[in-house]
Order: sequence, then structure tokens, then C-alpha cells
Amino acid sequence: MTTEARVREKKLNRWAWVVSLLVFLMVILMRQYKIETAFDFSFLPPLYSLLNTITFFLLIFGYVTIRMRRDMILHRKIMTTAIVTSACFLLGYVVYHFTSEETSFCREGLIRPIYFFILISHIILAALILPFILFTYIRAITGQFARHKAIAKWVFPVWLYVSLSGPVVYLLLKPCYS
Repeated sequence: MTTEARVREKKLNRWAWVVSLLVFLMVILMRQYKIETAFDFSFLPPLYSLLNTITFFLLIFGYVTIRMRRDMILHRKIMTTAIVTSACFLLGYVVYHFTSEETSFCREGLIRPIYFFILISHIILAALILPFILFTYIRAITGQFARHKAIAKWVFPVWLYVSLSGPVVYLLLKPCYS
């Protein structure tokens, strides 16, 4: 790797850590503080759940394009789009949760522990995976394909789970929205 590529990677890695920390702090703060607004953001949960679902399918498509078709150009475009849809999801999620009260799970029976297992695993993995998604992307755009592939092997399934479990949580919680 050239000196220029190392410098670029270091800058981008710092950026990834800053973004990850800011997102983590926003998620903590949105649970503590609410912003009063006259605008109704109740349309956001189905929208950001759809964005997460789109991300899930983009990840599958991106995997297929690189593993089976060996199409790096298409793979790069798909994965960049997956990052953009994830960022849009995150924006909608944060706006909704800063402006709306929490919705409590209202269902009883076996579905309750299933819901909480999916929810808790989703939250923990989503909090942990963000910087690694960014590092994986940074390794690709800086031409470090062996390092990209090494980290992508375990980032991919976690990101896939997070992008699918989010919409599942929404669907399970949907009957509880007022």
C-alpha cells in the first residue's frame, strides 16, 4: 500500500470512528430527550423499515455480484447504495425517535420473548457493526481488497441480520402503534 493510501485510510478511519460515536450518542440521547414539533413523523417507521429491507436485498445482491459474477464495479455500486439506504434509514430512525414517544410492545404470549430477543440482539449488533461496516467500505475504496475481504466475511452476515431484524421488529411492533 502506498503512503498516500495509508494517509487516506487513516483519515477515513478517524472519520468512521467519529461518525460511529456521534450515531451512538444520538441513539442514547433520543431515548432521553424529545423535541417538540407540530409535524407528525408517524409516517417514518414504515419508511425506514422499508429502507432497511431494501438494504437487506442490496446486501444479498452485492454478495451475489462479487461471489458468483466477480463483477467488482457492480458490487461497488450496490454496496455504496446499501450504505446510502442505511444512512437514510438511520436519519429517519433518529428523527422519529427524537420527536415521538416510545411505543411499548403490547402483545402477550410466546411472541413477547421472541420479540424481545430479536429486538435486543438487533440493538446490540446494530451498535457494534456500524464502524466495521465503514472500515470494510474504506478498505475497498482504498484498494485494500485482501483486507476488505477478510473483514467483510464477518461484517456481511451481521449487517445482513441487522438489516432484516429491524423490519421484523417493526412488523411485530406495528399492532402496538396508536
